[in-house]
Amino acid sequence: MRTEKHITLYELNRLVREVIECEMPNEYWVEAELSECRESRGHCYMELIQKDEPSATPIARASAKCWASKWMVIRPYFERTTNQQLRAGMKVLLKVYAQFHEAYGFSWIVTDIDPTYTLGDMARKRQEIIRQLKEEGVFDLQKELQLPLFCQRIAVISSETAAGYGDFCNQLADNPYGFQFETSLFPAIMQGEGVEQSIIAALERIYNAQFTAQHPDRVTLARARKHNAQFDCVVIIRGGGATSDMSGFDTLALAENVANFPLPIITGIGHDRDESILDMVSHQRVKTPTAAATLLIDHLRQVLDVLDDSQQRIARFALQKLSTLNSQLLTLSEMLPKLFSTVKARQEARIDNLYMRIVSSIRETIIGSQAKINAFETRLPILADRRIMAERHRLQLLEEKAKILDPALLLQRGYSITMKNGQVVRNVDDLQTGDELETRLANGTVHSTVTNKQ
Repeated sequence: MRTEKHITLYELNRLVREVIECEMPNEYWVEAELSECRESRGHCYMELIQKDEPSATPIARASAKCWASKWMVIRPYFERTTNQQLRAGMKVLLKVYAQFHEAYGFSWIVTDIDPTYTLGDMARKRQEIIRQLKEEGVFDLQKELQLPLFCQRIAVISSETAAGYGDFCNQLADNPYGFQFETSLFPAIMQGEGVEQSIIAALERIYNAQFTAQHPDRVTLARARKHNAQFDCVVIIRGGGATSDMSGFDTLALAENVANFPLPIITGIGHDRDESILDMVSHQRVKTPTAAATLLIDHLRQVLDVLDDSQQRIARFALQKLSTLNSQLLTLSEMLPKLFSTVKARQEARIDNLYMRIVSSIRETIIGSQAKINAFETRLPILADRRIMAERHRLQLLEEKAKILDPALLLQRGYSITMKNGQVVRNVDDLQTGDELETRLANGTVHSTVTNKQ
C-alpha cells in the first residue's frame, strides 16, 4: 500500500502553469512555418512547424492561437500589407507568449504578426522562381508568340460562377463594332489551395482540344505552334476574388505550364498594384476580366483599321493608276492618226520597193531562163543526132547477138530441140512414160511417145 503523498492531475497542471508563468513571463518573436491555419468563431488556430533545411524534415512542432480580440486587428493589417492571406506553407514571424491551461494544455498565444518578414520570404521565393524560369529559358517564351490577326476563338479559364467571367463575356458580346467572338469555358478553381493544379488541368484540356484531336500522336511543341485548330488564344481571368488570395498564381509549376503553352495566354487576375508570376510569364497581362475583353476587341479593331487603311490605299492607287492609264490612252489616241500615217507611208514605200525588187528578180530569172532555152535549142539537134547514132549502133549489136542466138542456126549445125506441151525439155526427170514429145530438126519435126527413160 502506497504511503507517499500524491496530487491530482489538475494540481499537477496548475503547478506546470505556475512554473511557466513564473519562468517565461515575457513575449517572444518566433520564426516558424504554418502547417495549418484555420478560423473558428472569430479565433485563429495555427499549427507551427520548423523543418531541417537540407532534408525538409520537421524538427519542431507547436500549436498557437490568436484570440478574436487580437485577430480582428492582426488579420486585416497583415493582408493589406502582404496582399496575402495566412495559409499553410507560409513562413511567419509571430510574437507569442506561453500559456498552459489546466484543462486544455499548452499553447502559444499570438499577440502580433510581422508582415514584413512574410513579405521578405515571399519575395525571396518569387525571385527564386523567376530566376529558375529564366535559367530554363522559358520566362519570355509567351512574349515571342503573336496574337492571330483575327483572334476571335477564345478559350477561357475561370470559375464558372465568377462575376468576372460574366463581365468578360458581356463585354465581348456588346462591343460597339459588332465583332463576333466564340468563347469556350474551361472551369477552374481561381482562389484557395487548389488554384495551381486546377489551372494546369484546364490548360491540359485546352491543349487536348486544340491539338490532340488532329494529331493523336501528341505533336511536338514546335509543330503544335504551327497549327491552328480550335482556339486563337487563352484568357485566364479572375473576378470578385480577394486581393489577399493571390498566392496560387505564384508557383513554379503553373508558371512553367503557362510559359511553355503554344497559344498566347492573356491574364486578367490581379488588381491595380498586383503582379503575379503568372502575369509575368503570360503573353499579355491586364488588370481585370473586362480589360482582357477590351484588349481583344481593340486588337480586332486595329486589324480592321489596317484593313480599312489598306482598302483605301488600294482604291487610291487604283484610281491613280486608272488616271495615268487614261492619260496615256488619250495621248496615244491623239498620236495614233499621225503614227498611222507615218507607218502607212513607210509600209507603202516598203511594199513598192519589194514590188520593184520582185519585178526585177522575175525579169532577171526570165532572161536567164530564156538564155538557157536558147542554148538548149542550139544544142538539141546535135544531142539528138548523137543519141540516134548511139541507139542505131546498139540495135545493130542486138541484131547480131539475136542472130547468133537464133535456134535455127543451132538446128542447122545438127542439134535438135525436144519439147513437151510447147515447153523445151531440159531434164529427163521432167518426163513420164506416155508423154508425147515434139522434136524439131533442121529439116522438119518428129513426134514421139516416151516408152522408157534412163
